[in-house]
Amino acid sequence: ELLTLESAIQMALSRNERAMAADEQLAAAQSRVARARAYFMPSLSASGTYTRRPFEVTRGISGGQQIVVQKLNAYSGLALLNLTIFDSRGLPALLQASSERKAETYAAAESKRQLAFEVSNAFLTTLSVEQVLEASMHRFEYAKQALEAAKARYAAGLVSINDVTRAELEYATAEMGITQVKGQLTTSYLQLGYLLDDKEVFQKKLEVPEFLLQAAANNPAAAEQLISEAQERRLDLGSLRWHAKGQQALVVEPILKWLPSLAFTGQYRYTNEAGLTGRSTNWNLALTATWSIFDGFTRNADYKERKALAVLADLDVKSAMRSVELDVRDALVSLTNQQASLKQATVAHEVAKRNAVQIAELYRQGLATALQVADANVSLFEAEVELVRQRYGLAIAYLNLEAALGLSPFGKEPTL
Repeated sequence: ELLTLESAIQMALSRNERAMAADEQLAAAQSRVARARAYFMPSLSASGTYTRRPFEVTRGISGGQQIVVQKLNAYSGLALLNLTIFDSRGLPALLQASSERKAETYAAAESKRQLAFEVSNAFLTTLSVEQVLEASMHRFEYAKQALEAAKARYAAGLVSINDVTRAELEYATAEMGITQVKGQLTTSYLQLGYLLDDKEVFQKKLEVPEFLLQAAANNPAAAEQLISEAQERRLDLGSLRWHAKGQQALVVEPILKWLPSLAFTGQYRYTNEAGLTGRSTNWNLALTATWSIFDGFTRNADYKERKALAVLADLDVKSAMRSVELDVRDALVSLTNQQASLKQATVAHEVAKRNAVQIAELYRQGLATALQVADANVSLFEAEVELVRQRYGLAIAYLNLEAALGLSPFGKEPTL
């Protein structure tokens, strides 16, 4: 089964616990907004009571009429309506909850974006180790051919036993290298499978994301332009901005406590003990005004605390702005260095490849030793490994730049 980078990321976003936790955090923030909004809505409650007594109490009134004051079995019911008409403290709480919901929306999207980049890095790392394994296999095949040639030349009396010994040493070293790289490849697959929550990832073949390797070779735009775009686009920075707005909304809440509040209350009561009134139902309406004149300077202390928290939130935003600039500049430097390193590794690989072919031909003609053949084989292997590492290192550096710019691993704008 072929596993593409896009399908791997989608698998991680649907299975990994971090993505699920981000969704639950957002759901919790939405619930807090609903709770803050409920403060402005009326509340309605109802209660009923049954009372059993050992005797009834009756009283006689004029005209010989008997009235039951206390029944043997008494029933009563109460319906209560409460509505806050004006309380200035509720509005800042609602604004703060709404801002925190927006902040959590950005934070959840950022968590999924970071997970996508972790999957991409693990994907590319696994691919690079796979190609290192191929290079190790090439080295092993060259070593095997060199050993066979050395044995044949020794049997013909053209070389000494030293050539065979040197070829056997290179053969054993190449074989051990394959075993070591296979262990590294298993570790890489385990890490990738952990991110994807897929135990069968070993049975899948990873597709090389050629679009990513090609995009990494392009020269990026100017640093100042990229920094400005990143500061507007980064989701983690957007989350901090909304959190700061929420803290600023709470600053005025202690000040608004100086204003009075007004509440409306309505009651409806039913009972089977009408008593002297002769009424089984009753109701009343009330308006209640509350004004806290002095609270021991609690409001002053709350205002200073909320003000300090708002300043801290603003400082976090400013620090994050500078951090984004640093991330972009570091990513640009790393990308430039990797591009230069890839060019050098490409040239070194071509030179090592030509050298290995020439030494092999000279050895067949008896003009080179087994030591030179082994050295050429090792140089070719090292150059091939370095080329693989620099190639995928460039792709990872490009991914780091996209992460710093606030983009997805595919270079797209993030979605909330």
